[in-house]
Amino acid sequence: MTGMEPPRDHDREPDRDHDRDPGAQQPYTEAFWREFLTHGSASERYLRRLLKHFPSDPRCRLCAAPFRGMGAPLMRAIGKRPSDGNPNLCNTCITFLAQHHGGAEVTGSALFADVRGSTSIAEAISPSAYRDLMDRFYSTASAVVVAHDGIIDKFVGDELVAFFFPLLTGERYAERAVSAARALLEATGHRDPAGPWVPLGAGVTSGTVWFGAVGTGTHTELTALGDQVNVAARLASVAGAGEILVTTEAARASGLGVDAPALRHLDLKGKHEQTDVVVLSIAPPGRASAP
Repeated sequence: MTGMEPPRDHDREPDRDHDRDPGAQQPYTEAFWREFLTHGSASERYLRRLLKHFPSDPRCRLCAAPFRGMGAPLMRAIGKRPSDGNPNLCNTCITFLAQHHGGAEVTGSALFADVRGSTSIAEAISPSAYRDLMDRFYSTASAVVVAHDGIIDKFVGDELVAFFFPLLTGERYAERAVSAARALLEATGHRDPAGPWVPLGAGVTSGTVWFGAVGTGTHTELTALGDQVNVAARLASVAGAGEILVTTEAARASGLGVDAPALRHLDLKGKHEQTDVVVLSIAPPGRASAP
């Protein structure tokens, strides 16, 4: 499936458009993709059993292809190297999703982080200096997300979009997303008495999303879609500098207490009902800060 073994026939279902042509390629089922995105397919599990005997770490979290040591040259020869989206995964595992336009509804967590006051920041410094600042933010955010077993969806201007799924995190996806948000705000200086080197607000949600490849022709990309994604984006847009707004669903799933003093009821744009969130504040020692 990732260049070494094709999926088994029972992992597919017939395409009605091709019922009269037994030789036509058939699509992978929703059930196949859900299993693939949650646990890896039967072929991936076989591949893991084979490749885990090649030392050494680090390796692809999905197929276990080693990125260093004696097995790395062989992996590179067959096209397996760390992906740009997440170096914890190899590029062929990511490419497989994109090429087959696969995806499914899975449970996970979304993390959006947005630079506060970016327009004013850009106005006060040169374009080159602003580019350097954003590049530092991108590098810092990438390292934090990868360290917490997340997948970087994209950077949109001054915003990070990342997702956490059982494929990499097991059932701790909400906990890992909240921990990543905390770590990102700390890494950008929100605990420092002098203040952050870039002010951020973040939003975290948990629930069912559709995750997979979207696009047409040669332009496809991996992304997540659904209400949870939209809510995370809205939360990041209204969070203050140093704030992480976590939906009560994500808070419970991550083990956070849902206490009244930390609760906020938000009227988010486009939402018919209020969204209840737990507010986490990352601040220097001596200032008010949520645990």
